Amino acid sequence: MKSIMEHKISSNLLTVTVSELGAELRSIKDADDTEYLWQGDSAYWSDRAPNIFPYVARLTEGSYFLDGRLYKMQPHGFASRELFKVVSKTENELTLELSDNLKTYKQYPRRFSFKIKYLLDDATLKITFSVTNLDDKTMYYGLGGHPGFNVPMTADTEFDDYCLEFEEKCAPKRVGFTPSCYLNGDKTDFSLENGKRIKLSHDIFSDDAIVLTDVSHKVKLTSDRGGKSVTVTFPKMNYLGIWHRPNTDAPYVCVEPWSSLPSTQDEISTFETQEDLMTLKAGKTEEYPWEITVDF
Repeated sequence: MKSIMEHKISSNLLTVTVSELGAELRSIKDADDTEYLWQGDSAYWSDRAPNIFPYVARLTEGSYFLDGRLYKMQPHGFASRELFKVVSKTENELTLELSDNLKTYKQYPRRFSFKIKYLLDDATLKITFSVTNLDDKTMYYGLGGHPGFNVPMTADTEFDDYCLEFEEKCAPKRVGFTPSCYLNGDKTDFSLENGKRIKLSHDIFSDDAIVLTDVSHKVKLTSDRGGKSVTVTFPKMNYLGIWHRPNTDAPYVCVEPWSSLPSTQDEISTFETQEDLMTLKAGKTEEYPWEITVDF
């Protein structure tokens, strides 16, 4: 079996490692060798930062309709399980690409290019998702990021010392989910401390992920006790997922910018009519930039 290649890029402040499998981030380290990215542990969550495409989260019965036919797809799409090819690489920049193939076409009947560019600029990792429709039919899709970050980040802090702080005051709505993690049709007010903060504790994830809309598009994972922090910026994503494995003491938090939502409970989605999916005409390209910034 061919070994899966990993690639490193670096700036004067950070070193980042990316795998060709799923174009997944594998490591974000500073000059002090502090690791900010969750390194995977099957007791909690074995992934690190999967890329989501062409659907976010779960499909009812693992199925959807497109062009009048029924198709099957796993949660969060297939990109994280596909090998990407390296398009270009320099000291501080790496671009990888997934193109449609026989395996993807059986799940998603469109010809496409899905590129992910990682660019290190000092302490900021600039990520660009680029989708090109190579088909003669319109594409309907969702995408997003799913990076996990180590919490605590320093030896002198604990999980409960941390919070998520939005750059601007906002009045988010929490998207309602059923116990089996499908939409229930509700959106409820979600209270923030001082209009900006979510204090972290393990029990806030007892009902699985917290998915918010109507939020500021810049959020910092930080502690009042100082030290290191991570900021995620997502200007073109309308939803933010916050998660760690429910009912555990997992020492990480995922901060997930999403473009769209999963299926409604007991309703098999039709991609042409699911209101929050992205649409892309034949021959067109759309880019979705987002950033991870480390503060130390």
